[in-house]
Amino acid sequence: MRIPLSWLREYVDLPATETGRDLQEKLVATGLEVETVEQLGAGLKGPLVVGQVLTVEELEGFKKPIRFCTVDVGQANGTGEPQEIVCGARNFAVGDKVVVVLPGAVLPGDFAIAARKTYGRTSHGMICSGDELGMGDDGSGGIIVLPPEHEVGTDAIELLQLVDEVLDIAVTANRGDCLSLRGVAREAAIAYGLPLRDPALLDVPAPNANGYPVQISEPAGCDRFTARTVTGLNPEARSPIWLQRRLQKAGMRPISLAVDITNYVMLELGQPLHAYDRSLVQGTIGVRRAEQGEKFTTLDGAKRVLDAEDLVITDDRGPIGLAGVMGGANTEIADHGADAGTTDVVIEAAHFDPVSIARTARRHKLSSEASKRFERGVDPEAASAAAQRTVDLLVLLAGGTADPGVTEVIAPSGPHTITLPADHPDKVAGVTYGRETVVRRLQQVGCDVYGQDNLTVTVPSWRPDLREPNDLAEEVIRLEGYENLPSTLPRPPAGRGLTERQRLHRRVGRALAGAGYVEALNYPFISDETLGKLGIEQDDPRRTTVKLVNPLSDEEPALRTTLLPGLLEALRRNDGRGSHDLALFETGLVFRPTGDEPQAVRLPIDRRPTDEEIAGLDAALPRQPRHAAVVLTGAREQAGWWGNGRPADWADAVEAARTIAREAGVELIVRGDQHAPWHPGRCAALFAVVDGAETLVGHAGELHPRVIKALHLPERSCAMEVDLDRIERAGTGALQAPRISTFPVATQDVALVVDASVPAADVEQALREGAGELLESLRLFDVFTGEQLGEGRKSLAYALRFRAGDRTLTVDEASAARDAAVALAAERTGAVLRGA
Repeated sequence: MRIPLSWLREYVDLPATETGRDLQEKLVATGLEVETVEQLGAGLKGPLVVGQVLTVEELEGFKKPIRFCTVDVGQANGTGEPQEIVCGARNFAVGDKVVVVLPGAVLPGDFAIAARKTYGRTSHGMICSGDELGMGDDGSGGIIVLPPEHEVGTDAIELLQLVDEVLDIAVTANRGDCLSLRGVAREAAIAYGLPLRDPALLDVPAPNANGYPVQISEPAGCDRFTARTVTGLNPEARSPIWLQRRLQKAGMRPISLAVDITNYVMLELGQPLHAYDRSLVQGTIGVRRAEQGEKFTTLDGAKRVLDAEDLVITDDRGPIGLAGVMGGANTEIADHGADAGTTDVVIEAAHFDPVSIARTARRHKLSSEASKRFERGVDPEAASAAAQRTVDLLVLLAGGTADPGVTEVIAPSGPHTITLPADHPDKVAGVTYGRETVVRRLQQVGCDVYGQDNLTVTVPSWRPDLREPNDLAEEVIRLEGYENLPSTLPRPPAGRGLTERQRLHRRVGRALAGAGYVEALNYPFISDETLGKLGIEQDDPRRTTVKLVNPLSDEEPALRTTLLPGLLEALRRNDGRGSHDLALFETGLVFRPTGDEPQAVRLPIDRRPTDEEIAGLDAALPRQPRHAAVVLTGAREQAGWWGNGRPADWADAVEAARTIAREAGVELIVRGDQHAPWHPGRCAALFAVVDGAETLVGHAGELHPRVIKALHLPERSCAMEVDLDRIERAGTGALQAPRISTFPVATQDVALVVDASVPAADVEQALREGAGELLESLRLFDVFTGEQLGEGRKSLAYALRFRAGDRTLTVDEASAARDAAVALAAERTGAVLRGA
């Protein structure tokens, strides 16, 4: 919401020295989010005056139309002689009043004006458009043409109100009252302790039987409808400059007098209004739900198919407006200058159900200034005042006559009342405010307060967000100042720290970061096209996705089944920006539906769902395991004076998985595999022992060249992804600190020759089991192939470390353990000692 400071001062007598920045500080302290303060006319310097076009000469021989004009600017140029100006605009004629900037002036953007030769003539100044003066679009498509009553030589800076400050406020969903000058002025008055001149306090005539007929068929959707009629409008009347400028400063474009007035009153009071051309309305105005499939054309020219939940305004023909959102083209106000301009209008000021309007606006993807206000909450008591204000302005500015008939259809309702212990805000804030402060602050926001220890608070009609005691406590706290709340550290009860699972997730993140990986957080959305580029087959479980009804992007309508698409996109984006040595990781949920989930039921909103309803909702959710993934490219170790660097390869991806598993106390079993999106010859399947059985927990390796080409990734990029939940189940609980033995280690090396098809993991597992309890660690330090071994054979060299916790091992004990390990490896894998 844009709030011009000059307009706000009409309702609150702010100190003359207060600037927009000062007001911003005050409003922010009360809880409003003032994003910026725009300085309109900053650097603007005159002379900038009203001029009258005396002559227009069309210059020939140029690629675009150029006109040489003489303009009467009075004594503003010091001579009284006509000012000669070259201008390319064509929306003015001889006799028109225009805005002229003379040499020596400076326009917004530090644009200095001087006499200069152009198109073969000397131009002494410039005839200005709204954009050149920082006014924004006025709909003219050219220079500003002023009404004829303004005198030549008048200061245009003051006339056009070019110097001002505008506060841009980000209004939260619960503060619909601040989508108006009235609401923000109330906040400013409270902040400064000044009285408010409420623009809604108007003398409004009582409803009578002579008003325009209105029939409400849906009182739940429309509990108040005020209709007023104004006749005899001058169709040639235009919005005065002050009205146009206030709309422009508030971010709206002037259109026509009747429409401008309804927009002006909406900005002033927060009540959306609509004006119908009375000659185009046939019969009684009604409010009802639309018929399913009913068609209707809105003011933007779009033909819309209505839903049975849409609330519509109708006449005898059918819909003439989408209630609370946008009017219909069939009753549109004709602009001034039209062949048959509007002379009689019917003013609608109604109050609609916020939920209904919000759903209609989203259903039709049609967010309007009216719908923004209705869905956040509009003051129902302001409808009649807004209608009266609109009537008064139409009579004043368009020469109309107010019809004595007044229609008001109101559904019976009472004010909302809350019972509040007087010390409740004290308990919420941890500060002793006292009853007098609580009562005073609640009265400032418009509440009626009665009682002593227990207060009975009647909420004002313009604050529908105040529904319970905590809401009232928040009002007291924010007005007393959040900055005055004490800073106290919470003291959690003993035994309520992080769970073991949460600790594991944090350890995994710290371990990967310590290994040189950078965390990248991505949106959990993917597309079938991306899964196809990863080479994932149609029958792969990762292809079964959960589709979103209302996705952020139509290009990514599904929830992710793997973390790799987001990470690989981050890798591609960073590589394209010059970062070529990358190691990224992410931990997060993936969504794996089975297809057997039941249909979710819509939970009630008028009560707490039952345990059975919540359980049914949980059963409809897909399985959501937590995964961890890494992607790598470029150099894993940098080159320097210390030696050559090393590029990242598939082994680094496998080591990242081992790093994660070690944090859970798990040893991974690594075997070769073929699994998309990895290279079939450089892909490792990762297993862990869960409940006594080997369980697949993930994959790691180098990406397939086709995947790298499809996703535009650097060559030889690598990736790893594991299921953290399965690794956690494979763990043995809390990690135990290692015990440092005081006895020496005995090292034995063995080189085993096996068939090339035998996985190293199988050999390693046999060695571990055969070596027994004395084996402390086992490491593969060399793999050799060559003619000496024969075709299809390989040599695996292992370093075995033996140690006993209670004695120094003898050579015979270490050798016996080694021989037992080799014997079991020979039995299971056919391994033989190299050189034997």
